[in-house]
Amino acid sequence: MEKEIIKGAEALMRSLLNEKVDTIFGYPGGSIMPVFDALYDHKEDFKQVLVRHEQAATHAAQGYARSSGKVGVCIVTSGPGVTNTLTGIADAMLDSTPVVVIAGQVMSSVLGTDFFQEVDLVGVTQPISKWSYQIRSAEDIAWAVSRAFYIASTGRPGPVVLDFTKNAQTTSVAYEPKKVDYIRSYVPYHKPNEKAIAEAAELINRAARPLVVVGQGVELGNAHEELKAFAEKGNLPVGRTLLGLSSFPTDHPLNMGMLGMHGNLGPNVNTNNCDVLIAIGMRFSDRVTGLVSKYAKQAKVIHLDIDPSEISKNVTADIPVIGDCKETLPLITALLKEGNHKEWIDSFNEYRALEEEKVIRPALNPESGPIRMGEVARRVSEATNNSAILVTDVGQNQMMSARYFKYTKPHSILTSGGLGTMGFGLPAAIGATFGAPDRTVCMFCGDGGFQMNMQELGTIMEQKAPVKIIILNNNYLGNVRQWQEMFLEKRYSWTPMKNPDYNMIATAYKIPSRFVTDRAELDSAIKEMLETEGAFILHVAVMEEENILPMTPPGAAVDEMVLEC
Repeated sequence: MEKEIIKGAEALMRSLLNEKVDTIFGYPGGSIMPVFDALYDHKEDFKQVLVRHEQAATHAAQGYARSSGKVGVCIVTSGPGVTNTLTGIADAMLDSTPVVVIAGQVMSSVLGTDFFQEVDLVGVTQPISKWSYQIRSAEDIAWAVSRAFYIASTGRPGPVVLDFTKNAQTTSVAYEPKKVDYIRSYVPYHKPNEKAIAEAAELINRAARPLVVVGQGVELGNAHEELKAFAEKGNLPVGRTLLGLSSFPTDHPLNMGMLGMHGNLGPNVNTNNCDVLIAIGMRFSDRVTGLVSKYAKQAKVIHLDIDPSEISKNVTADIPVIGDCKETLPLITALLKEGNHKEWIDSFNEYRALEEEKVIRPALNPESGPIRMGEVARRVSEATNNSAILVTDVGQNQMMSARYFKYTKPHSILTSGGLGTMGFGLPAAIGATFGAPDRTVCMFCGDGGFQMNMQELGTIMEQKAPVKIIILNNNYLGNVRQWQEMFLEKRYSWTPMKNPDYNMIATAYKIPSRFVTDRAELDSAIKEMLETEGAFILHVAVMEEENILPMTPPGAAVDEMVLEC
């Protein structure tokens, strides 16, 4: 059968369809114009989402990927178009998000001449991507695209960058679909080590004070039921990292809360009291460990991870279990004895009660005074029957909403963890509405982060993306202000903010909105937001100098959290 002769840009379209891509975020420009011309003929094949800034394209692709479990795709032009995506690529790398970024590039014949809008994209992105490749010939397109999706989606997921020269887009090629499912130097999945599995089960069976710490790896591996079966059989208390919060239901009796700098007191303190620490799909970030030299020194550490490079990188593993936790967890569970750790689990109650008195009750049920961030988050969560997707920006809004939202379904928190990217929330929430169109998407942000990408209200307006936007406005860059208060004698340098009228901005973009300053109006405003079809902006004036507590101060151990400041 004779192969069809098509242009390189059309070969890209066929290759994307071959990977079952259904949504593309992007922004056109000169060096990628042939691709966007080809997209004109594929309006029925792809949802085509024009963002208002290329950084937003990558964050939207991230939101799509993390809410759908598929690979997110964005297409941009060369030069400033693609350099604007670097923040999103780095964010995706640190948070293991599968995205493919396709960027236009100048013609191969002028590479290296500083041609208009030329940038060494492969050189720039190699350190912040799983794979970065320059397509110089139309013959390479089908292979490169298939390889890109294979690398992005397998093993520990991550971003891949394709630098697509203009001549490769415009020359003709005898197109033949490719399917890459093997790369000699790339081992995405390791066969479980039976000896390590047996040793892990034996150590857990002997443990008097075991603690499971769960990261995003459970979400990425869709191992939620496997985790539940493991914890329930061993009667093992579970703490979750920020990105792993929806990997285990909030209301499960074995859920001990959130780990980390602003996590719950019990799981943090008992990290340094447990005798066996079972880490599953987490990388021992400094935000989780605190002062690593004082982290769980008394415990034997079992580390389950798909990425061998994470084993003993930050915390030494006594028993490494390398592999996909969806496969390794059931193998360990099969060898577990029915656990009984009542006294150990009860020890978390004392810390829970103390945190409830000192932190949680004042945050959720203040007797008077300004509205608190935590009470807004909890009321929104409960109004959605605790079933919404929480998307956060970065800062106090992130920690407060993550702490006080409740999670009943997998893939219910999308946030920037490793890079901590302000401006992530709004475009990621847009992506989530395409990745999970059957779910309510609630995006919490501060007044600072919202303004970093608020041009994406134009994307929401055009796409009718039903994002429920909650602006927690304290007129400060709140997280930095808190550190200035606690560690710099309240020298509030460059953190107070003079803000625009967000409701007038909402009106300009034809998005319904409501401004709330009185607690008595909060429930009715939330009801209005959730019952309004499409997007809505709920602008809430919150306490200006509220702090996120508890907190593990910089340089402190995880069991040295402070409850007041």
